[in-house]
Amino acid sequence: MKKAVLQVALDVLELKRALQIAQESIDGGADWIEVGTPLIKSEGMQAIRSMRDRFPDSIIIADMKVADTGTLEVEMAAKAGASIVCVLGDADDSVIAESVRAARLYGIRIMADLINVKDPINRAPELEAMGVDIICAHVGIDQQMMGKNSIELLTALSGLIHVPLAVAGGIGRESAGEAIKCGADIVIVGGWIVRSADVTNNTKKIRTEMDDPSVRSSEKISPDEEIRALLLQVSAPNITDAMHRKGAMSGIFSVCGNVKMAGKAVTVQTFAGDWAKPVEAIDVARKNEVIVINNDGATHIAPWGELATLSCVKKGISGVVIDGAVRDVDDIRSMKFPLFAKAIVPNAGEPKGFGEINAEIQCGGQYVCPGDWIVGDESGVVVIPAGRAYEIARRALEVRKNEERIREEIRRGSTLSEVAELIKWEKK
Repeated sequence: MKKAVLQVALDVLELKRALQIAQESIDGGADWIEVGTPLIKSEGMQAIRSMRDRFPDSIIIADMKVADTGTLEVEMAAKAGASIVCVLGDADDSVIAESVRAARLYGIRIMADLINVKDPINRAPELEAMGVDIICAHVGIDQQMMGKNSIELLTALSGLIHVPLAVAGGIGRESAGEAIKCGADIVIVGGWIVRSADVTNNTKKIRTEMDDPSVRSSEKISPDEEIRALLLQVSAPNITDAMHRKGAMSGIFSVCGNVKMAGKAVTVQTFAGDWAKPVEAIDVARKNEVIVINNDGATHIAPWGELATLSCVKKGISGVVIDGAVRDVDDIRSMKFPLFAKAIVPNAGEPKGFGEINAEIQCGGQYVCPGDWIVGDESGVVVIPAGRAYEIARRALEVRKNEERIREEIRRGSTLSEVAELIKWEKK
């Protein structure tokens, strides 16, 4: 191949939307159009037929992920108009062989997807020997959420096989150029293009990066810094969507309105109005962390006010959440500090010293452990268990991307019900 191929994966559920996105991708310089697995499962072979009717001269890939009945499924896709059919690389050898034979009969090609293959380095040459036309280095989206990377697999395969090598899974503008430098003949991009508001422009950016990969300096950051950077890009509703509608505190509001915080929790258990442990927690907390206080559920007396808030600002603490009341809100609002509480009262308590710092507590109906991640904005506060922080941050970013495309379609005159085809997907 003289020039690397840009393949756009249409991993959406609605055929009408997929056809429009495909057109915008081609307008931006996409070479091949992939009918993604979710679209095939949603619309069946009609999705492939419609793509072929709309784009008669284009290469159409059917991402069937064939695992059995190779002849039947390849024949179905070929007759519907597919140019290339994807099979699972870890399918039985007999399935691979039958898929290849059917592809030869109908004059199309087979791409083997290495997603979830336990030993891809040894499996790839076997697939090539069985007649597979293209090998795809692919790390699936659920694996990406856990930090796995397709480029690493691509690099390991480069030079090992002699058929064209594709790469898929979390590829964006920066990684598209890196993929070319690491030996990719075909770069498969999904969400970065398909879920964007401006599909044509994002496709052009990918195409430009592939044709002239930039030299980028990779500044290493810590895992916590990466998680926080991701969480600051998304909203509290994005995060609860990513957590299957879980994690949101109830009855907690933003005292300062439109502010944002994200950080690891320093927890405080105190008793109504006893402000000793909450204030001592400021000395325990580090920069960008969030102090989370259980004020014994009391809203008639405050364990927090302006002077404690000023201390947090000076120390660089990301925010404070109180299951209880706060006072001095006029001064706190002038600081625009991310402070979340259940009530506002002028009454302060006494620093008696009861309670504990960095123990498991409840706040707004959610259990919070030290080190859990806390995100707050004007929509409310969400708790993310420490062990799932990176995964949830990545999933929330995918939620936000998906909303960007839906928002653009609404701007063009559609409605949310129409975009989501709600009537079709209602439970029967």
